[in-house]
Amino acid sequence: MLPTPYVKYDFDKVYEPSEDSFLLLDSLETDQAYLNERFAELFPVVCELGPGSGIVTTFMMQNELPAAHALYLAVDINPWAIEATLDTAKRNNCDKKLIEPIQSSLTASLRNKQVDVLLFNPPYVPAEEIPDIPETRDDTDTWLDLALVGGKDGMKITQVVLDQLDDTLSPQGVAYILFCARNKPEEIVDQMKSYWNIELIQRRKAGWEVLSVYRFSRK
Repeated sequence: MLPTPYVKYDFDKVYEPSEDSFLLLDSLETDQAYLNERFAELFPVVCELGPGSGIVTTFMMQNELPAAHALYLAVDINPWAIEATLDTAKRNNCDKKLIEPIQSSLTASLRNKQVDVLLFNPPYVPAEEIPDIPETRDDTDTWLDLALVGGKDGMKITQVVLDQLDDTLSPQGVAYILFCARNKPEEIVDQMKSYWNIELIQRRKAGWEVLSVYRFSRK
């Protein structure tokens, strides 16, 4: 079993690692051999959208996924998440890795077709509206809500990422995206399977919710 990073931060400001976080970690561990083989000869770019506490990005660095040498991008609109990711990396002796936190919205700051491994545990809770981005760092309640609330069917934010997947991933790129049952992931797979290879990596019941992680790669 691969080690899980130690996280200690103010969880009133960033999303606290929970069942969904650990399911994503377990899915990446399940796919360890696949990732190591696919990117063995490359210097891959790994990008996590919405790193929150930084536990997933640090897990990748700590366990040299997908390769011993890689560039890790951690992209989050929440300034506290940028700080938390660097803090978690440092606490786990990963601060010497090539990590670049970027305060930005989703894939807006990424170069086309440059990401080899995309990781996304999205805000997937269904809601009528998604909060506006706060004007100050001090509006911590809203920053935290942005990590949870996903709009109609919980899919508004995830759909943006799915729509941009072709522009985001490199020719050999793969994406690991987490869904809850209310996102209707089976319907999403049916809609996208003509253009993408899509594999269910893990599914797990977490309290009242059923969560799943799918791997997307080009046909």
